[in-house]
Amino acid sequence: MPSTSDPLALFNALLDTQALQYEFQPIADIGRASVLGYEALMRGPQGSALRSPEELLRAARSAGRLAELERAACLGAIAAFPRLGLPGKLFVNLSAPLIEHFALDHGRELLQHAHEAGLSPDRLVLELTEHERVEDADGLQVAMKVLAARGITLAIDDFGDGRSSLRLWVQLRPQIVKLDKYFVHGLQRDSRKLEVVRTVLRLAEVLGTPLVAEGIEDAAELAVLRDLGCDYAQGYYIGRPAAVPASSLSSAVLKVLGSAKISVLPTLSRRQRVGHSVDRLKMAAPAVAPDLASEELFRMFGANPDLHAVAVVTGGLPLGLVNRRDFVESYAQPFYRELNSRRPVRQFMNADPICAERSAPLDSLINVLAGEDQRYLHDGFIVTEEGRYVGVATGESLVRAVTELRIEAARHANPLTLLPGNIPVTEHIARLLDARTSFAACYFDLNNFKPYNDLYGYWRGDEMIKLAAEIVARHCDRMQDFVGHVGGDDFVVLFQSDDWAERCERIVAQFNREARRLFDVRELQQGGFHSEDRRGFRAFFPLTTIAVGEVAVSPGQFRDPEEVASAAAAAKKIAKLSPDGVHLAGIAMGVPRLATTSPPNASRLSPH
Repeated sequence: MPSTSDPLALFNALLDTQALQYEFQPIADIGRASVLGYEALMRGPQGSALRSPEELLRAARSAGRLAELERAACLGAIAAFPRLGLPGKLFVNLSAPLIEHFALDHGRELLQHAHEAGLSPDRLVLELTEHERVEDADGLQVAMKVLAARGITLAIDDFGDGRSSLRLWVQLRPQIVKLDKYFVHGLQRDSRKLEVVRTVLRLAEVLGTPLVAEGIEDAAELAVLRDLGCDYAQGYYIGRPAAVPASSLSSAVLKVLGSAKISVLPTLSRRQRVGHSVDRLKMAAPAVAPDLASEELFRMFGANPDLHAVAVVTGGLPLGLVNRRDFVESYAQPFYRELNSRRPVRQFMNADPICAERSAPLDSLINVLAGEDQRYLHDGFIVTEEGRYVGVATGESLVRAVTELRIEAARHANPLTLLPGNIPVTEHIARLLDARTSFAACYFDLNNFKPYNDLYGYWRGDEMIKLAAEIVARHCDRMQDFVGHVGGDDFVVLFQSDDWAERCERIVAQFNREARRLFDVRELQQGGFHSEDRRGFRAFFPLTTIAVGEVAVSPGQFRDPEEVASAAAAAKKIAKLSPDGVHLAGIAMGVPRLATTSPPNASRLSPH
């Protein structure tokens, strides 16, 4: 062969002598815990400048022989794969033009090579891999139908990378779609990627197309995909490309796929919805021109008793806002009406009103509530669309809506610790119950926290709660154990770690030790502190400690999250009376099922 110093000459010789080499990467069937097949990856000579596929493709473009390279790689992989005696399907990458080329003779060339190599058509998968945009989707659709009729499977590669579009998926109707590795990498830590994958999986279900998740690099990513219901998986963790790959999945992969434990999914942030935009507050209201006589505006307010303010608008653009109460009260002054009835309303308006786009999130108006100028809460504000007037809103409705949002947000994530709140905890319990896996529901609560908070103030109280959250989370396996903050000084941990009981003991011991630094010397010396009890009487309290009620949950023991939460809360109450602050409501003690008459919801996870 030519010198490696001349890559182009080396490439031409390589292609002319059909000296391409191949490596094969396994693809796992997640549900069956077996090998689905292998993707063929072309390689140049070992140690040469053309070893990688990227360099081969670059040289092919320079030589004007890209189509020849693709064809040779496809047919060469078909010939090489059966010789390895590997199970499953062979996945081969092809561009749209080459798929159309192979369809011209109704797949005879492909089928002939497959027959000679001993590969049946139903084991061959052609992956549409596009480095350029598909120009003739209709022609490609016809070609794929021709090849599919001969028993060949068609797939779309790298869905979501910007080239493999949703339109191609719907129009071409492939039998398999491969999800781009970007969305898989770090999936277990990124709630945005998690939501994207969930959405694509729902789409795959609607379109009846199994999904291959590419780029899996560790057990955590595979576990999440398994729990989400993904069909197939590919990546270095499943198996690296090799000239002679293993014929079965590794023991590490089989352990993940066979595990009864479910992965802890990253908590999704509260999404902005239509009801969470300024449009939610908008009230349709008439507007007036700046030159309108004030007497006319007075009559308008009289005819519309529910109108709290009127916008002054010209050419559709807001100029100011006239508050009803201020205007009417002024008119009630002696001689005011006689002196001002003919004056234009622009002389009575607030010329610097707040204008908010109807699509803007409500959170964008938080500064109005926190600002020193409370006139804006009194006057209300103008709602616009692309800068043009569409209505008005009251300060009262803004306060109410923001309060509701804060309450809802706290149910999803505690604002102090940012740990998941009631709703995510309840959802995770439901996942554990549905998976019929064993776990431990442990309810942590601080002893004597309220009197501590009353004595030292909210800032020190918050520090105590944050210390508890930090210590609880530190002793949990973030991939197996779900940590939730369900309000005040109450935490719930759903353990799947086998040593969960020891972890709870370490949490109690460390917190009781470190919490002492949040007390003053006098309280430490006397072993407690004086504060008011719940009835308002002065009393002495021991130093703040943490208690944990533990419930070991076995498959089928509880019917719903409500029962689990009730059992954990009951165990916590007993733990708070225990000398060591720990109470295990174990199966060995014959814990009864705790039926309730209240409907299933997250209420049992609120502080007790």
